[in-house]
Amino acid sequence: MKRLPLRSRLAILTAAAVAVAVAAVALSCWLLTKQQLTEQLDRSLRQADAVPQISRSINQNGCLATPPVQDVGPGHYPFINTTNTSAQVVQRNGKSCWVEGTAAFPVTKPDQAIAADPLKPDGTPRAVTHNVTTADGTELRVYTMGTNLALDRQPLALSVARPLSEITDPLNTLAWVLLAVAGIGVLGAGAAGLLIARAGLKPVDRLTETVEHIARTEDLSVRIPVEGEDEIARLSESFNAMTAALASSRDRQQQLIADAGHELRTPLTSLRTNIELLERSEATGRPIPPADRKALLASVKAQMTELAALIGDLQELSRPDGAPTLQVVALHEIAEAALERARLRGPDLTIRAELAPWYVRAEPVALERAVVNLLDNAVKFSPPSGSVEVRLDHGVLTVRDHGPGIPEDELPHVFERFWRSPSARSLPGSGLGLSIVARTVQQSGGEVSLRPAGGGGTVATVRLPGAPTAPPGLT
Repeated sequence: MKRLPLRSRLAILTAAAVAVAVAAVALSCWLLTKQQLTEQLDRSLRQADAVPQISRSINQNGCLATPPVQDVGPGHYPFINTTNTSAQVVQRNGKSCWVEGTAAFPVTKPDQAIAADPLKPDGTPRAVTHNVTTADGTELRVYTMGTNLALDRQPLALSVARPLSEITDPLNTLAWVLLAVAGIGVLGAGAAGLLIARAGLKPVDRLTETVEHIARTEDLSVRIPVEGEDEIARLSESFNAMTAALASSRDRQQQLIADAGHELRTPLTSLRTNIELLERSEATGRPIPPADRKALLASVKAQMTELAALIGDLQELSRPDGAPTLQVVALHEIAEAALERARLRGPDLTIRAELAPWYVRAEPVALERAVVNLLDNAVKFSPPSGSVEVRLDHGVLTVRDHGPGIPEDELPHVFERFWRSPSARSLPGSGLGLSIVARTVQQSGGEVSLRPAGGGGTVATVRLPGAPTAPPGLT
């Protein structure tokens, strides 16, 4: 079943469902018809009121176990009105006397029980209905009722019988009709199911063709037309959203590679130039003056440091955008550790800090790197002997420097990857620091912003949800 195409499975399942429904309806119809025919036959048997006729028949013909040889014909007595009806009286010892019809029929124990006790205490006759089979294999429906007559001092019961073929023949005909109708219905349901499956799966076919086209050409710009608001439309919308996200991710990846290559080119070129100078000096035997050699080595060291920082930033940005592993950390402690590093990088700066306790859910390493990047920016753009103010109060971390500030038209771009202000391109850096800050803060459920400070400089603000006290167990 699983190896069949989806439309074939739908057609088979539709046909099977219709077959079950038709079979249930047909069986119910057959059983109801059988019940109605049986009740109708029983009513016709119970309409016999033949006590006077029984007495007269016995007096005229005697007690005959079987019908006489001559044909007495139907309708000899008023309660017998069809050729299919037979009647006989039954004694409790099992003997029977023919009354009417073309043949006698077997006496059963229920018949003898009625003959032995024919009347109820209130004087009404007892009765029983059952089936018997004659010697020639004919099945009869028998209705036996008690009477107030007796023969040879034994009470009598009257048994009236009609062939069960009056029920079975119409039921057999009905069964064949229902079987034919059910077969036609199932075949029609299968054909209709196949047509419906083909029509209903056209959007799925289009989706399949689109997926195959994308897999073959890697063209993520293809979109599936969305029609209606059903499940197929929702699937198409989801697929279009997925391809759009993939295209955007691929574009960002390509842009990241291009930007990284551009940023790496400058320090690598500088390194290559410096190393070539050193190599040429060794090859020609012309030593570089000590001061120039020292400056050259310092430049190599700076470029190596810049390369290491750029590679670290690229590794941070290359991490998947999925949910990070968050844990409760002390933001004030992370800020204090970042301040120690900032003081080492700006020994001539005055860094003042007011850090109130604040605990947040974040990735510790990433959060520390984000705070360090903020402080590095403040140190880098602060004038010599300047000052930096850091404040943490109720989850709001602010870093204020007194540097040149950021023009209003550049503020929307400060968190973009590899973006650098034209006035800062001569300074060390890759343009990835603030991008990493924004990503880390957003993953922790917070917000980050930059704005010009009054009197000059820039204020960086980070808001992180948390609490001023550590949760139980975090000590």
